[in-house]
Amino acid sequence: MNVIGCLDVPTSGTYSLEGQMVADMSESQLADIRNRQIGFVFQTFNLIPRSDILHNVELPLIYGGIPKAKRRELAERAIERVGLTDRMKHKPNELSGGQRQRVAIARALVFDPSIILADEPTGNLDSRTGDEIMVMLDELHEAGQTIILVTPEDYIAEHALRTIKLKDVLIESDVSHGKIRHAAPAPITTESANRATP
Repeated sequence: MNVIGCLDVPTSGTYSLEGQMVADMSESQLADIRNRQIGFVFQTFNLIPRSDILHNVELPLIYGGIPKAKRRELAERAIERVGLTDRMKHKPNELSGGQRQRVAIARALVFDPSIILADEPTGNLDSRTGDEIMVMLDELHEAGQTIILVTPEDYIAEHALRTIKLKDVLIESDVSHGKIRHAAPAPITTESANRATP
């Protein structure tokens, strides 16, 4: 993931991203690639607690030197894509875990990157919320977004079109599935929510 995300350069072999050889790039070029062409989604969300959702999503655009009016337009569009328009002025601690991960995904999407790297994006979520996040990632993939996800959970891996299993840092298997194998979770209804209340 560090090599794919341009945090490390390969010591052997080659890696090209959008036709550019990563090993030949300077630190500033790599930083620009990480900002504009790769969206990162982390297990721990990595949101700024004192900033509202809009500012959190705007951050990559600020570092990218995008003018304020354009930043707001792009950030609002990304927030809308993850269904949180009505939470735009909220702080992270005012959101559920699933909503915070949606904010992190919006931030990763804001530059319309070539790749989203998701490092255990459901690791801090309960299984139902994790399923909801995965369904959203499925929808983003169906819309054309490339997503590379790391998970130790088989039920999360079932969302993938291709699964590469590692054991002791070596590839144990590499299987293409052709289609997403995981069914979307049943929607939460008032009746089922009431049944779940202790």
